[in-house]
Amino acid sequence: MKQNKYRNTAKILLAAALVIVSFTSCGNSTGTQSLKEKAITRENVINNDSTSVIFFAGGCFWGTEHFFKQVDGVTATEVGFANGHGENPTYDYVIRKETGYAETVKVTYNPKKVDLNLLVDLYFLTIDPTSLDKQGNDIGDQYRTGIYYTSDQQLPSIKERIKAETAKHQTPIVVEVTPLKIYYKAEAYHQDYLENNPGGYCHINPTLFKVAKDANKKNNQ
Repeated sequence: MKQNKYRNTAKILLAAALVIVSFTSCGNSTGTQSLKEKAITRENVINNDSTSVIFFAGGCFWGTEHFFKQVDGVTATEVGFANGHGENPTYDYVIRKETGYAETVKVTYNPKKVDLNLLVDLYFLTIDPTSLDKQGNDIGDQYRTGIYYTSDQQLPSIKERIKAETAKHQTPIVVEVTPLKIYYKAEAYHQDYLENNPGGYCHINPTLFKVAKDANKKNNQ
């Protein structure tokens, strides 16, 4: 009797497990579809008098995100993967395969409060613009530097800043400047990483966070 009871219990548990697996599979399918709807391209970014968006790739996105979060006039930051190929990239997928995606920070700012010129100037403080596919301890094309614009109106300012930066170096600048093609938000644990993990790795000198915080204060007092 006990053996039959155990067998029946095992059958019930097995059936329940199959139901869970089936449900999880459906959930993954639904989740993938949801992620596809969240892909950002240049065409669906909204730029206006109160909100503009620019994307910065500057090596590990944890530090770059935390840096721009400090700037007065920046209204939102988010980390993700930009300008690669393949849908719905995960962090593990990007670092292990040749996807072409770059770790990137989406910076939403109020152009009435902070000028794009200042944002680009600050960006250059956080990187070695002559280093190809490497920033700090991070090596690979996912750590390349780049500025991905979402409006043609942003391009002249970016070109001007690139030209000024080029004059400071004897070796070529390897920061790519292209329109945003596609962007996917990274997993939740990457968002606000240094804020949630103050001891986490960052290639940016911590003293620069205060520089970012103070950079635009006078203009908004």
